[in-house]
Amino acid sequence: MAGRLKDVLVVSVEQAVAAPFATSRLADAGARVIKIERPEGDFARAYDHHVHGECSWFVWLNRGKQSVVLDFKQADDAAFLHRLIARADIFVQNLAPGATARAGFSSAELRAQHPHLITCDISGYGDSGPYRAMKAYDFLVQCEAGIVAVTGTPEAPARVGVSACDIGAGLNAYGAILEALYARSQSGAGDGIAISLFDGMADWMNVPLLHHQHGAGAPARSGLSHAMIAPYGAYPVGASGHIVIAIQNNREWARFCAQVLGDAALTEDSRFRDNALRVANRGEMDGLITTAFAAYDVESLSALLREAGIAFGRLNEVGDLAQHPQLRHVSVATASGAVELVAPPAQFAGDDGALGPVPALGEHTDAVRAEFG
Repeated sequence: MAGRLKDVLVVSVEQAVAAPFATSRLADAGARVIKIERPEGDFARAYDHHVHGECSWFVWLNRGKQSVVLDFKQADDAAFLHRLIARADIFVQNLAPGATARAGFSSAELRAQHPHLITCDISGYGDSGPYRAMKAYDFLVQCEAGIVAVTGTPEAPARVGVSACDIGAGLNAYGAILEALYARSQSGAGDGIAISLFDGMADWMNVPLLHHQHGAGAPARSGLSHAMIAPYGAYPVGASGHIVIAIQNNREWARFCAQVLGDAALTEDSRFRDNALRVANRGEMDGLITTAFAAYDVESLSALLREAGIAFGRLNEVGDLAQHPQLRHVSVATASGAVELVAPPAQFAGDDGALGPVPALGEHTDAVRAEFG
């Protein structure tokens, strides 16, 4: 790791996905992240046992951290945690609503005691409003924020297949922490950050909300098609393949008609002259495309689309991703052996991208206790 945050100390009372995602990115950047775990460990350690007997989620989200076991409901451990936080730059927590405050670790009080401290509280619904005390898990928030209402087929809604709410909250927390670090470098003062899963998903829903609020109605669920752009979706190819195409403007539509469908006159067809008409007449348009694509296999159609300058992609399974020529890997050490993870998305010049190991439960407790007295 290049160590861009090498002098930054993060203390995180974290569990599950959202906060660990944010602090994993800080650790990747070289920050020292001390992960506080209860005696039984972060419950995400037991979501599954698919990676050499360890949890896939935990391995992904906890590389490069130090694991310290504390029961801060006990006076001695609480005092020790206060000593850690006094020397920290950043304090992150995503326990149940009010849990850290009841234990004597209110973020506002910590900042009052340590003006340099940046605190980040991650919750389901925020610290005010009628939902503030509700438990919030990813799927519940996807439902509450309406994400499932615009995801799935016309017949049925669907959950986004990854933990979008948790991951979004982690990204929002990471970005806000970096902003606060930069501001502190100018002023010397810390800051208090509040991130909620719901706010992040509501932000992502701005376009459907704007459609709803301005009379257009929320976009309909459209499966493997785009609700507002056409043609933009998955189409069968040959006997058993599929290709996803995306036409963003009339210039691309004209090239697509002439060079791929073999019928330039379609650009003047009154049903397809612009995107709004293509969306309104999607069924007829899709029939023409499906008929044309039946004459190809995936490889030959890919070559034709590439030659015509049409955006396309394969409809891949997870196994296809594992073999994808663009996929970058990085090896991470765990107590059970090395694991190949997908490399973090940001690439820095001169940085080899190496990541720290995944800690065993309580691996660093004794060393950290000795260091911080």
